[in-house]
Formats: sequence, C-alpha cells, structure tokens
Amino acid sequence: MVAQEIGLEEKVAALRGPHAYPDAPPSVEVIETHMSYVFLTPTHAYKMKKPVRYDFLDFSTLELRRHNCQEELRLNRRLAPGIYLEVQALRRTSAGSLQIGSEGEAVEWLVQMHRLPKADMLDERIRHGTLTAPEIDGLADRLAVFYLDAPSEQISYTEHRAHLVREVERDRAACAAHAGTFDPASLARLFGAHLDFLDEHGARLAERIAAGLLVEGHGDLRPQHVCLLQPPVVFDCIEFNRRFRIVDPVAELAYLAMECELLGATHIGPRLLRRYAARTGDSPPPVLIDFYKSRSAAVRARLCLLHTRELERASWDRWLQAGRRYLELAQRYAGEIGGAAAADR
Repeated sequence: MVAQEIGLEEKVAALRGPHAYPDAPPSVEVIETHMSYVFLTPTHAYKMKKPVRYDFLDFSTLELRRHNCQEELRLNRRLAPGIYLEVQALRRTSAGSLQIGSEGEAVEWLVQMHRLPKADMLDERIRHGTLTAPEIDGLADRLAVFYLDAPSEQISYTEHRAHLVREVERDRAACAAHAGTFDPASLARLFGAHLDFLDEHGARLAERIAAGLLVEGHGDLRPQHVCLLQPPVVFDCIEFNRRFRIVDPVAELAYLAMECELLGATHIGPRLLRRYAARTGDSPPPVLIDFYKSRSAAVRARLCLLHTRELERASWDRWLQAGRRYLELAQRYAGEIGGAAAADR
C-alpha cells in the first residue's frame, strides 16, 4: 500500500486517539481550520495541513506539505522562539497502525509545538475582560522591535498596487460565488472604494514603499495568534505564500485592530498604533488605517466564503454568517475613508 491510499479521514481518526503519540496523552482535542487540523494534547500541539490547493497555496502533495511544515517551523521561530519544536512524521508501522515516530513509512507531516495556555490568548483575554494596558503596550513593543529589525523589501509601488488590485478581484469573485447571499450594490460600493483609494491616495502607499517600510512580516496577525506571556508570543504566521508576508507593518497592526474590534475591544487598536508610533516614529494618517482595516476585513470575508467549498451546503451557514460580519465591518471602514481623508487635508 502506498502513502497516497491513506485518506485524510483515516489520518484524522488515528490522531484523535492517544496511541498515535509517543507519550500516549490522556486526551486529545481536535480543532479544524480552513487549511489544517490541530491536535492538542495536555502539553503539545500538532498541526497537520489538509491536502488542499487554492490559487494562493498548494498543499496537494505529501512533499509540498512537508516543505510547508519546515517553512512554518523556520518562520514562526522569529516571533515564537522556543514554542515551535520540530517537524514530525506520521508513519504507518509494520503492524499497520498510524503513529508519530521514527519507524515506518511517512504518510503525513506535522508541526509539533509546545501547547500555549488558552487563558493567555489575546482573544480569550478580550472575552473575559482580563487584558491590561501594559500587556497591550508590551505586545506593541515586541512587534515594533520585530518590524524595525526586519530588512526592507525591495518592491516597486507598481508591483505592490497590482498585488492589491488582484486581491480586490479575488474578494469580489469569492462574494460573486454567493451572489444570492449578499447585496450586490453594497459589494460594488465596497470594492469600488478600495480601488478608488488606490487612485486617490496611492501616493501615500508609494511614499511608504519608497521609504523602505515594507518588510517580511507575520501575514495573519489575529488575536487567536497572540499569547500574552512575558514576553508576548506571536505564532501561526503565513508560511505558504511569501507574498502574503510582504506587508506594511501598520497594515498588520490595523488587521489586528480590526479583529479586536470584531470581538468588541475597540480600544486595543488605537493604543497599539500609538505605542508603535512612539517606538518607531511611524504615524500614518487615519485614512490609511481605515483602508488597511477595510481590506483586512474583506480578505477575511473571502476566506470564510472559500471554506464553504469543502463543506456540504447544510454546513455553510456558520461561514456565511462570519463572512457577512466581516463584510459589514469592511463596508463601515470603507465609508470612513472619505471622512478620514477630509480630516487629514
């Protein structure tokens, strides 16, 4: 039997049980994301990529998944040192069982991490009202040092603008696939506002690129990916597409601000950005922040809608509702761009 004959469901079923792990943990919790499964034991987390392929990533073969696991390990050690341990093989033993170990045929690859305390995740702190101002400042300081230390990316404004236009069109296409769910006029205004921003305020982006502000960042800076240890740990960056990690640091902070606002914590973003500005001297105008927030929310909506491709129609509602919330937020920020631009003049 060859490795390809073992399906995803069989691998997931094996990893749900304790006997697949070297230490036979007493319990295993399973979390499914858009592109992965995460298996949580009391002490460790194991992340397994789904064999999926989109226009922005390719996990379709075992070797590609192994490569991306290795990249995930390398890249996440930048902001989560000591958390990412190694790439482990799920192997078929001579007895035919599937186990993580060193003997047998490798049928899948997983990233092994230390398990982080759930109570210290930023999203959990927001939900329980236990986040403190010094912790927000500490996170801003950690990110400021990371961005300041990162080499500038040599990219032209023309190339960066073309990338943003392609992203807008991908958002539009994802929404068009669910045309009966969303108001087409509202979507046209939203995506039109994004393209109009590039026409009317593109010089602001060009100035930041010319100043060398774009860096290889995290790419998916959300509250779920922040653990408020001392120092803070930021994990689960995008490993599968380097272009998505080439960012304006302020865009990443605006993305995190948007996600915090979605959880009801509107105070986090302004404090993060003020602290970041104090540490770096980089204080962009509000119109740019609103644009970055609106773009981030639209991208998150797209990802929610793409997830429905993997599901039976009866299971779509959760993701359609999430997509709607993000689109409503994106539309709100887009509506604020004009006011912010006027105030900035």
